[in-house]
Amino acid sequence: MNRATRIVVTVMAVVFALSGILHGYYETLQGNTPTDGLMIAAVGEAFLHWEEGQEPALTIIPNFLITGLAAITVSVAIIIWAVGFLHTQHGATIMLLLFLISFFVGAGVAQIIFFPMLWGLAVNINRPLAWWRRRLPAGSRRVLARLWPWAITAGALLMLITLEISFFGLFPGVTDPQALLGLMGLCLLLALILFPLSFVGAIAADLQRADQQADSPIPVTA
Repeated sequence: MNRATRIVVTVMAVVFALSGILHGYYETLQGNTPTDGLMIAAVGEAFLHWEEGQEPALTIIPNFLITGLAAITVSVAIIIWAVGFLHTQHGATIMLLLFLISFFVGAGVAQIIFFPMLWGLAVNINRPLAWWRRRLPAGSRRVLARLWPWAITAGALLMLITLEISFFGLFPGVTDPQALLGLMGLCLLLALILFPLSFVGAIAADLQRADQQADSPIPVTA
């Protein structure tokens, strides 16, 4: 199993699932009321923390309370699956299906751009990475293999900061709404750069690990 690849996918899946839980929580606060169509504001007017914090979402369920409960339930299922079952035979496909379901039950819309990327990396968890071996020179693999833990950590933190600002409009020392929007955009942009870097770095680390295992002498038993 490609351990670094699995860790990167798991971390990202958990971050996006936390976003879904937060969307679902605010949808439940709007109570047993009908939605006004497929596109909704996850955060109702009575619960807004700042003027840009409505958080658009899509739902096929015409009820805020049921939508919120569904978003929370599916997001929790994503966390459980990503932590415990992602490495199984159909782990990547089931994770993708769970994320697609979450998209249609109010768990947020922005993270959908990451779903194909997550699935594309997750399918490599139990593969020999031959395609990547041909395209990543040994020298670059050594450099990238050192970067992936820092890249995924920084990317996850930046995504959490983006999520915090988008919902609550809070950041130390920044109160102007336009400045907060700019900061949120910057954090998201940096995360968009760091996540692919962590993907490639994790694959490089797994290739390095496979090479080390191949070079290790096989113990001889008497």
